[in-house]
Amino acid sequence: MHHRIVIIGGGTAGLSVAARLRRLGMADVALVEPAGTHYYQPLFTLVGAGVVPLSRSVRNEADLVPPGVAWIRDAVAAVEPAERLVQTESGARIHYDVLVCCPGVELAWDLVPGLAEAMASPHASSNYAPGLADKTRRLLERFEGGQALFCAPATPIKCPGAPQKAAYLASDSWRRRGILSKSTVRYVTGAGGIFGVEEFARVLEGVIERYGIATHFSTELVEVDPDSRKATVEHRGPQGSERQVLAYDLLHVAPPQRAPRFVREGPLSDGSPLGWVPVDRHHLRHVRHPEVFALGDVCDAPTSKTGAAIRRQAPVVAENVRALLVGEEPTAHYDGYAACPITTAYGRLLLAEFDYSLRPHPTLPFLDTTRERADLWWLKRSLLPAFYWHAMIRGRG
Repeated sequence: MHHRIVIIGGGTAGLSVAARLRRLGMADVALVEPAGTHYYQPLFTLVGAGVVPLSRSVRNEADLVPPGVAWIRDAVAAVEPAERLVQTESGARIHYDVLVCCPGVELAWDLVPGLAEAMASPHASSNYAPGLADKTRRLLERFEGGQALFCAPATPIKCPGAPQKAAYLASDSWRRRGILSKSTVRYVTGAGGIFGVEEFARVLEGVIERYGIATHFSTELVEVDPDSRKATVEHRGPQGSERQVLAYDLLHVAPPQRAPRFVREGPLSDGSPLGWVPVDRHHLRHVRHPEVFALGDVCDAPTSKTGAAIRRQAPVVAENVRALLVGEEPTAHYDGYAACPITTAYGRLLLAEFDYSLRPHPTLPFLDTTRERADLWWLKRSLLPAFYWHAMIRGRG
């Protein structure tokens, strides 16, 4: 078969671009997505904290595919850009004029020995999987004090603020129950600091001090023994690497993440082990294949992998695809904007907005977003989900 525009991935990025292309009058758009269920993943943090049920984050994919877009419910097996061809796992061959690649990322549990087994144990969970987010809630409620360990990898992950959000909400929950003083909370991250933008890092350092969280920067989880409830972490510094074994009574992990196999092992990849799609960071066009665009978590644009980034990337990609197909030079420009709404307590949130310059990039007039705010908690809990379902993925916001 042949479609003028083929979009790989029916997540936030794929649906947003598809809807915007239709609003630009572009016809013959196909969306390749195997899943019948769509999740609004930013709510998983609040599911894990017991604030909202998982059902609030779920919709049927069929209800979200824009009118006039052909939904090919299949998984991609390979892309051959030299032939402008997408091959699916069922054997379909889909030719395209322009390809938009946005399949999201793969949770790479296998990169940490014992991690997958730990997720099946009674003492470990992750807000990064819908089937585990509600387990996080149960673990927090059952916890009666002891060793709590929250881990994030050094490699890029979607919503990089989510691991620390889990630590803050857990600590606040235990503070309210009077058991935080009987607990040792550790935050282990491969990053060199708590946040890459100084203005927000200062606020988060105060949050860490408030809860008494022990931080381990430039340190990664490298192995888990779920039977003995021990985690091996490795600190990497100028003098080399050093390993330490930490016992835990509760373990929350953001797993390493990578591009899907058809990307990282195919010609769209940057050749790295994680296999990101290399793009011009402003036009989001593939650096080797001019008829391919990529956005969202799978591309290597040097900004945070967040839904807010996709909100700014989607109109750029849609306009540049339109320009290319009508014989114009693609000139729409992405400035690297991303946002991390970081829940620092029940009822309080820090909205970190920034761009490629790694300086604050506020978009809400009259609000000081460089401090924790109660009003922004309601933005995350209620307003942003409504905006997502009714505007963003409909190509209207």
